[in-house]
Amino acid sequence: MHHDIPQWVYIVFTAVTAAGVMMQALVLLGMLFAIKAAMRRVDEVTQKAEEHALPALATARQLLDEVTPKLKTASQNILDVTETLRSRSVTVTDAVDDLLKKAEVQIDRVDEMVTGTLDSIAHATATVQKAVVTPVRQVSAVLSGLRAGFDVLRSRNDHPTHAAADGDSFV
Repeated sequence: MHHDIPQWVYIVFTAVTAAGVMMQALVLLGMLFAIKAAMRRVDEVTQKAEEHALPALATARQLLDEVTPKLKTASQNILDVTETLRSRSVTVTDAVDDLLKKAEVQIDRVDEMVTGTLDSIAHATATVQKAVVTPVRQVSAVLSGLRAGFDVLRSRNDHPTHAAADGDSFV
């Protein structure tokens, strides 16, 4: 099978293909210019970053190198101080507990002494009252007896006959 295609179809096909290749070349050329512009912009940004960021990073790195040993020393010192404080706090706690126990013993002793003293004072007061009040009562009783006796004697002198005044009902 042999087909005869007119020649003009080949020419049109070739022209359309050439036009397509040309358009593709123009698109690729446009992409090249866009990529070059983007690359220039990336270069500018990279250059600014190198100018500003790299010195800052170098300074930060230098500062980090200087501070790292100091931080290690400081953290070790803090650990040492913490350990010392822990051991001292145990010592202080033991001392305070011991002091509290001794104070409690002394308080008990003082309480016993005060209680004993108050008991002694109460006993002495009772003894003094007994020693003073009993004789005072006895002396008071004797004086009352004497007074009654003198009253009886005085009343006899004023009224010589007691039976006459009473009449026959005196016993």
